[in-house]
Amino acid sequence: MPRPRSLTPDQLASAALAVTDRDGLAGLSMRAVAQELGVSTMGLYRYVHDREELERLVVELVLSAVDTEPPDPGASWRERVEVMVRRLRDTVGAHPEVVPLAIAHRHHSLGVLRWSEAVLAVLTEAGVEGERRVVALRGLLSYVIGAIQLEHLGALSGPGTTAITELPPAEFPHLAETARDARNVDAGQEFLGGLALLLDGLDAQGG
Repeated sequence: MPRPRSLTPDQLASAALAVTDRDGLAGLSMRAVAQELGVSTMGLYRYVHDREELERLVVELVLSAVDTEPPDPGASWRERVEVMVRRLRDTVGAHPEVVPLAIAHRHHSLGVLRWSEAVLAVLTEAGVEGERRVVALRGLLSYVIGAIQLEHLGALSGPGTTAITELPPAEFPHLAETARDARNVDAGQEFLGGLALLLDGLDAQGG
């Protein structure tokens, strides 16, 4: 029998990402990735121990594509943070099924570590330090992750929002009215508006 061909980490990660994008996170398995690569499931175990290792490869592949170069130093700290946040959103948002994996494996990803370091440098220059800096970084990460999930799993203009507009106005007047207004808010407007509120909070605290 011919010897099984060698596979690189990038090939493994690309195949696992293709499965995840196509079949969702529930479809990611050793067998599915092996089929994507055209090898046996047992053959795949020559390269990775289990699904968790595949997950880490996927996360690193996606997050390594985030541009972590420092933004224009002539821009304000708010503008530079916005640039970094938008880069993360655009990259991860292209693969929304990966978001839960990114949360679980973010501490092992050089991509997210480098992104975090770049954001922290901007915050530090702006005078955000100590516990405020901890809260600021985690708040930004939480916002991006939550916004991506809402955009792809529960968009403001989706069927769930339509159902809310039909709630009894006597019982839910503000919720029903807000859902109607949401029809005029696109994903980009929602994301940047929420980010502005978060940065306003840092500004108000002396950032």
